[in-house]
Amino acid sequence: MTVQQKIQWKPYMEKDFKHLHGLTGISDKTLEIHLGLYSGYVKNTNILNEKVIELTEAGKSGQPEYCELKRRYGWEYNGMRLHEYYFGNLKPGGSELKEGTALGRAMAETYSSIEVWKNDFMKVGGMRGVGWAILFQDPMTKVLSNHWISSHEEGNVAGFAPILVMDVWEHAFLLDYKPSERSKYIEAFFNNVDWAAVEARLLK
Repeated sequence: MTVQQKIQWKPYMEKDFKHLHGLTGISDKTLEIHLGLYSGYVKNTNILNEKVIELTEAGKSGQPEYCELKRRYGWEYNGMRLHEYYFGNLKPGGSELKEGTALGRAMAETYSSIEVWKNDFMKVGGMRGVGWAILFQDPMTKVLSNHWISSHEEGNVAGFAPILVMDVWEHAFLLDYKPSERSKYIEAFFNNVDWAAVEARLLK
């Protein structure tokens, strides 16, 4: 690549989730700390891209520094994007998920009922360790399934669409609940789910 050939790239912009103040069972202080963590992922994703572009334009693609930066992409990108899904499927007071909705019917097709699906999702979220509980949709079959994601980039299924995302890293609840009270945080999470936003993610 010559000096004249420049890679075109647009930095990611941090999304504004300040409207989430007043969540039920999740304090504003926890929210602010969590948003600060999300902000760091956005900044680090941009820094990674800038450094990789700099090395690429300098003809250093494939060299050790370049390779190590590339290996960080999954962590930073998914840390940014999963938090956007998480905050994006919440609103103060939440809403009601009804069986007659497209999402409710899709859940029942696999799990027999919303309650059976919810119980399974909560059990996934309550598993030992830190990570994410995610309701995915298979783009091929449109089938829904609950998954555990550990380190952002580990456990994501290629091409599957995140429909509902719950952060169960301890930073998401430790100011409000003891480590042994994760189940209380999960209940609080469900009390704030914006089901219209979640259903809008369903693939057609």
